Amino acid sequence: MSKEFDVVVIGAGPGGYIAAIRAAQLGKSVACIESWKNPAGNLKLGGTCLNVGCIPSKALLASSEEFENVSHHLADHGINVGDVKLDISKMLARKDGIVEKMTKGIEFLFRKNKITWLKGHGKFTGKTDACVQIEVSGEAETETVTAKNVIIATGSKARHLPGITVDNKIVADNEGALKFDSVPKKLAVIGAGVIGLELGSVWRRLGADVTVLEALPAFLGACDESLAKEAAKQFKKQGLDIHLGVKIGEVKMTDSSVSVAYTDKDGNAQMLDADRLIVSIGRVPNTDNLGLEAIGLKTDERGFVPIDDHCATSVPNVYAIGDVVRGPMLAHKAEDEGVLVAEIIDGQKPHIDYNCIPWVIYTESEIAWVGKTEQQLKAEGREIRTGQFPMMANGRALGIGKADGFVKMIADAKTDELLGCHIIAANASDLIAEAVVAMEFKAASEDIGRICHPHPSLSEAMREAALAVDKRALNM
Repeated sequence: MSKEFDVVVIGAGPGGYIAAIRAAQLGKSVACIESWKNPAGNLKLGGTCLNVGCIPSKALLASSEEFENVSHHLADHGINVGDVKLDISKMLARKDGIVEKMTKGIEFLFRKNKITWLKGHGKFTGKTDACVQIEVSGEAETETVTAKNVIIATGSKARHLPGITVDNKIVADNEGALKFDSVPKKLAVIGAGVIGLELGSVWRRLGADVTVLEALPAFLGACDESLAKEAAKQFKKQGLDIHLGVKIGEVKMTDSSVSVAYTDKDGNAQMLDADRLIVSIGRVPNTDNLGLEAIGLKTDERGFVPIDDHCATSVPNVYAIGDVVRGPMLAHKAEDEGVLVAEIIDGQKPHIDYNCIPWVIYTESEIAWVGKTEQQLKAEGREIRTGQFPMMANGRALGIGKADGFVKMIADAKTDELLGCHIIAANASDLIAEAVVAMEFKAASEDIGRICHPHPSLSEAMREAALAVDKRALNM
């Protein structure tokens, strides 16, 4: 007799494990199917984000920033050091230790909330009016479980270029780029998106000469133009060599090097020789071998699972969240959708305002935004006012030696409702949360301008930018 559950979640990444926990909190019997294995062959929860994505990349970004600070910036503080030596194996071990702690933490949360971890690959095999059947295979004896409700949360994987072999040694995607055993002298990166910029920054700080090739003619096209312009200036100053509007040609790989033929924006043939290559041209949904056809589901032309505004598929009681559905491929978006679906299953009526989901790029400076850009609002014909405040006028930023960048607020010209906030500054990932709260409550820029902020703090720049919307910033 098969095991029966109120809710079965396929995938234990941020969307999946959060959905499982919330459903369990609401009194449901819950199982979560996960087959991820680390390089040692051990099954782990957490999906791409915790194992080879958000968490390890931020660990390496922090370590590489420390190395760069010691190597180049401590002297500004009157601190002189001798020869700085890099222990890459210890740095990678620290990263792996953080990942292990986080994944073990999810295992603890599963036990605490009485969630059954079904170890293996989940695949639909059929359905009745009352439940859905899912086959779990891979680790132990194959078993079939039944669920009253199913949440598909299988995440995404790196998109690869046709004809280019990714061995994760010489040519790597995000997984291989997190475990290079040495610092390449010359590193090529295809793709100037979030992953390419973050991982390119890691290895540049550690000593690599980094060249980034981007097919699109505009840099960070999703950003407000003022942010993209400032980011390009900062990255150039740091030493990232970014080429836009290129067309990638043949990529040749040897045991110790790689060469990339490409055509530049002016149509000239170019050749880039490097020790390593990172391919970071986006991600594709993990919808292979799910057996969707067994329950009457199919993906769209891009491989995504079609859903409605409440993450429900066309099959009753089957939902999909996170990277396998429309919208930004962001871990926190997946988490919110996981909570939303768990509460819908419980009979509640939750809601997500996707305009209030923040974006972050963890470079130096960090880049974060929420809401619409100035360009989008003008294209809509919206009358707006903007306020901008430079970090160089912020005492805390000067004190910590990170005075590059600015905060930009955009508000409706008539109602003063905050419509967007765009930040390029130290700790932008933390600062943006204030704007998210304000937008969720439909606050005005005046509301932020009237709130007392601690002094000295980076958050004062948020208040000053809000005041600048009304042309009354106090420190500029």
